[in-house]
Amino acid sequence: MSILFEKTGINGVDLRNRFVRSATWEGMATEEGAVTERLKQVMISLARGGVGLIISGHSYVSRQGQAGPWQLGIYGDELVGGLREMTDAVHEKGGRIFMQLAHAGLFAAIRLSGEIPLFVSDLKGFEDSPKKLITGADIKGLVSAFAEAAGRAKAAGFDGVQIHSGHGYLLSQFLSPIYNRRRDEYGGDIENRVRIHLEILRALRKEVGEKFPVMIKINCGDFAENGLSLDDSLRAALMLEKEGLDGVELTGGLVTGGRLSPSRPGIDSEGKEAYFKEEAAAFKKELGIPVILVGGIRSFNVAEHLVQEEGADHISMCRPFIREPDLINRWRSGDLRKALCNSDNLCLSAGFRGDGVYCVSKEKERT
Repeated sequence: MSILFEKTGINGVDLRNRFVRSATWEGMATEEGAVTERLKQVMISLARGGVGLIISGHSYVSRQGQAGPWQLGIYGDELVGGLREMTDAVHEKGGRIFMQLAHAGLFAAIRLSGEIPLFVSDLKGFEDSPKKLITGADIKGLVSAFAEAAGRAKAAGFDGVQIHSGHGYLLSQFLSPIYNRRRDEYGGDIENRVRIHLEILRALRKEVGEKFPVMIKINCGDFAENGLSLDDSLRAALMLEKEGLDGVELTGGLVTGGRLSPSRPGIDSEGKEAYFKEEAAAFKKELGIPVILVGGIRSFNVAEHLVQEEGADHISMCRPFIREPDLINRWRSGDLRKALCNSDNLCLSAGFRGDGVYCVSKEKERT
């Protein structure tokens, strides 16, 4: 049996294999961020398809942190019932599911929330946009929002939570020198820029306890001029591990786009896959907690080599599961052809049209 199908675990939560569905935006929640039947069926299909751990779509912890339309929310107790139905359905199929806790910060959608977005420090290019500089009181409020959201996730039956600190959203903005030019205790060197993460982690632990898994999704680098570096990202992860973090999912790039964006198109060869593997090896060398690697993985043999030789404990994918939610069962059956996803990102375009995220290319091939 391949090492990829070994049973593993994260802080006491048993996982049936090393495959993780990385968080995304499905565009299938209600306008208020509640679970819909369609979204629940997506999670059921992933669990039934053999994924070891599902991480929910990025879920906003406060209305002020909403990034886009039809995004899943975890900002209020009224959302817990629907979320419980979703987690129960996943568990019935033998799956495990964590909730990703997120806040968009500067990139929050004022047109949806009606609330002014928060920004970490003054930036050129955003002078005319409505925004509010984050104060000390705001930081306390953010810490509480993440902790309360984690408590709701636990009450809703999630097996753990993941703090979203990637792609240029709020917590990533604190880590990144591009966005964080503060002169107080939250700006400057990495020990200060990671401070809000440490405060959130401590608050989460008070809310959910020591035995409830808490992970982070973190940029290994921004891949932009003056952005977060690998060294600083690793130092941040080490400080979080010391504070009791249970796992790290490595990603990179910024939502503002560019050649090294988080969801890169044109992954048509094995040489283009696993585009954060060198950074993962550096993390694995220093960390004692699981390292989960995401980023363009499409081939079974690439995934297997990453775990056997190159420093990943778990393999995380997103777009391949949009086209093939049963990919893991296919691979387990012995059909080791690479994932059919062609990395054209048309799935995300469908979401912004209001159709929910789905594989447009697959639909075109059927007609």
